[in-house]
Amino acid sequence: MTNLLNDECGFVVSAELILVATIAVLGLIVGLAEVRQAVSAELEDVAAAIGSLNQSYCYTGMQTPKGHSNGADFQDHDDFCDGQEDIVGTDATREGQTNG
Repeated sequence: MTNLLNDECGFVVSAELILVATIAVLGLIVGLAEVRQAVSAELEDVAAAIGSLNQSYCYTGMQTPKGHSNGADFQDHDDFCDGQEDIVGTDATREGQTNG
């Protein structure tokens, strides 16, 4: 039993594995945080593109000998977040924008 307790042959290998695993986990955490930031910035770009679509429409009426129809129109008003820049609050969201 004493020989088993004093045996340290596998200690160096397990210490190296713990060190490598710790460095790998730290690298994964940093990498996933950057991926999260990039995905968030791209989703904000998509949301801004969808929000900038003009949804207004207009059509004129038509008159025939048998009757007529009236025209109609709809004006798209700005929503709460339309036109806001930098919703996420990072420099990555200003990609390709110019100040003016």
